[in-house]
Amino acid sequence: MSTITVSVPATTANLGPGFDCLGMALNLRNEFKFTPQPDKLTIDVRGEGVDSIPTDSNNLIVQSMRFLCDFVDQPFPNCHIEQTNHVPAASGLGSSSTATVAGLMGANALLGNVVGNNCILTLATRIEGHPDNIAPAIFGGLVLAPMGDDGEVLAVERIVMPDIKVALVLPDFELFTADARAALPTKIDRADAIFNMARVPLVLRALEQSNYSLLNIAMQDRLHQPYRVPLVPGMADAFSAARTAGAAAVAISGAGPSTIAFSAENHVAIGQAMIDAYAAAGLNARMWLLEADNRGSCVSH
Repeated sequence: MSTITVSVPATTANLGPGFDCLGMALNLRNEFKFTPQPDKLTIDVRGEGVDSIPTDSNNLIVQSMRFLCDFVDQPFPNCHIEQTNHVPAASGLGSSSTATVAGLMGANALLGNVVGNNCILTLATRIEGHPDNIAPAIFGGLVLAPMGDDGEVLAVERIVMPDIKVALVLPDFELFTADARAALPTKIDRADAIFNMARVPLVLRALEQSNYSLLNIAMQDRLHQPYRVPLVPGMADAFSAARTAGAAAVAISGAGPSTIAFSAENHVAIGQAMIDAYAAAGLNARMWLLEADNRGSCVSH
């Protein structure tokens, strides 16, 4: 069998009020090559996270491959894995989702495509815990994916995105998803729940239509961002600086620490304004200018 290549996009989840259910794919990709070989597994990591990502059975790709093999009751397909990362790890851009999806899709292809993408979504959600990054990573575009009480994905509503560009800034600050989630209250006021419920449909409509004035209203949130913004030095000032520079809406990407700003123009100036705000707080930061990605994950031989 020839080498199998899996390409998986970065994702930005939550998108303001869409906590744990809404995500969008971005045109920044990690690439994974699976070359069959007898008797042993080897891994070569390049790019982002090269010094921290394990190259043994602890690698999330391998764990995801084994998860699928156990599910379909098939032996593990030994191979050489080349993992080339352009999505920074622990950034709020779905890096772990790219590895999870790639592991499942790579193993599936090596085993002869024994399951479909809906099953990949189910298995990936079981591994990750939430579908907000997983679903857009698989299917591309803007995806609403609610979960049931049993943790299973109830539906996938996908919107093909128009041409839309964002400025994304990642400060040099370590914020673990577990810590970001631990900062959230265990109970919320009814008024805050209603506030967010009224805005999630507006996010969908505003992004589908590239309606930036509507997005300014829609991207507001009371469930997670007010508790997470204070965790990162300079983030509150970065939000304000982006709006002053012309951003229609600003949000934490995923659980952070990256921030994402939406606008029709002036993306470089908006990104630089956020970088300057983090610099004033003593943090270096990097910027990407990205577009929405409608392709989702791609598998080729």
